[in-house]
Amino acid sequence: MKYTQAGAEYFDKRRLRRSAGVWGLWGLAVAAVISGDFSGWNFGIDFAGFGGMLIAFAILVVMYYGMIFSIGEMAAAMPHTGGAYSFARSAMGPWGGLVTGLAETVEYVATTGVIVFFSAQYANGITTELLGFDLSANMWIWWLVLYIAFIGLNAAGAAISFRFAIVVSIISIGILVVFGVMALVSGAFSWDALWNIEPDPGQSAFLPHGVLPILFALPFAVWFFLGIEELPLAAEESHNPTKDIPRAGFWARGTLIVTGLIVLFLNTGVLGAEATGVSLEPLLDGFRAIVGDGVAAVLALFALVGLFASLQGIMFAYGRNMYSLSRAGYYPKWLSLTGKRQTPWVALVVGAVIGFVALVVLDLLARVDAEGVGAVAGAIILNIAVWGAVLAYFLQMVSFILLRRKFPNAKRPYKSPWGLPGAYVAGGIAALVFVGFAINPTFQPAIIAILIVYVVILIGFAVWGRHRLVLSPEEEYALSGGEHGDPQQEGYDAMAEEVFEEGAQEPSNEV
Repeated sequence: MKYTQAGAEYFDKRRLRRSAGVWGLWGLAVAAVISGDFSGWNFGIDFAGFGGMLIAFAILVVMYYGMIFSIGEMAAAMPHTGGAYSFARSAMGPWGGLVTGLAETVEYVATTGVIVFFSAQYANGITTELLGFDLSANMWIWWLVLYIAFIGLNAAGAAISFRFAIVVSIISIGILVVFGVMALVSGAFSWDALWNIEPDPGQSAFLPHGVLPILFALPFAVWFFLGIEELPLAAEESHNPTKDIPRAGFWARGTLIVTGLIVLFLNTGVLGAEATGVSLEPLLDGFRAIVGDGVAAVLALFALVGLFASLQGIMFAYGRNMYSLSRAGYYPKWLSLTGKRQTPWVALVVGAVIGFVALVVLDLLARVDAEGVGAVAGAIILNIAVWGAVLAYFLQMVSFILLRRKFPNAKRPYKSPWGLPGAYVAGGIAALVFVGFAINPTFQPAIIAILIVYVVILIGFAVWGRHRLVLSPEEEYALSGGEHGDPQQEGYDAMAEEVFEEGAQEPSNEV
């Protein structure tokens, strides 16, 4: 590896602004995830039935407790934007950092695409019902409008993003609570409807397809929580990251468990497990079942807020993820440029272009193969997102374990109450979800797509990127053995001289 001496001018063009307290971070975490309660999770019921999905949900609750505690400890020790890349870079070196950071890039760019896909489904359903305006033959128009609108929102400034996240999170929670109350008081909820999938021969109503499909349901259960782990990416925009990130993670996790249980039980009990498992818009279908099409379309306007919340939150995440990897030289350096409002607008645009192109390609393939790709188009891109997520989860838990041993004396303002056992459990469950991907033929297109991305990026880094790394805060923490922490207190190139004096490669003048 060779490091480029960047200097103050380089980092001046790549600055972020501190804008968030604990509730801003809570709003960001909840906003990023909550669309998973509106669409996507329900496909797991089609694989495993309601009972299998309930077991998958319980397993994932345990995983996210162990993981968020572990991530909170690492984020407090490393209060800079790199997140998963930063943790893995310190624990496993530059290659480990890149592999983990790329997994998060795949996760967040694909997740944004999934949310755009489902948001467009909801929006088109609303305009069709209320205005007679149907774009189902040209959904790319909805996708383009959504990407442009939310690039603008995220580029407007971090303070605006955090305020928006708090507001839409509260509105989204309110919508889910209203749905739950309506489901119970209207009489539309039926306990028997939870078990209406016809069991296979020799199986039960609780697990209509047996035990093995629980593995296939796990990736969809991830959708109830996917995105909460983005909190460390806001470290350089948080007023007090060492305290507020662990606190926000704790409160956000509890919030999302409650909202997940509301839709898992009540949405399924209103529609029935069989219908829920194949719905592209389960919450909207649930409202329709309770109040009819016309009123449901009006309520869906509010439901759409939940999807918009996650669209903003996850776009924030991929922007910061790509920014940090670019600032350190793993991705092209121009991706980390920030504008006058100190937001990584270039990374936001590039991630949106990648997601939009992926949706268009998938749409074209679906038109060619309507019964194959077309029938599972949403699930394919969802699985790309979840595959990237569980790989990043596993590698972060490995990083936590290694860092406890490798940097035993590093300052840890917050320590995970579950410690190493929590990381082992969370890492094991993430590996189990990964196995669920590997043995399910339905997920193979997602795996192939991600492997192609990895091959291209890793070859590029081997040939070009590893000779042009920059002493970003994430790299300084790793190279200093955990002695350098907050870049906004110590400076962004504090180690420039001492690293090279210790025998590292001589710096070039390239920036």
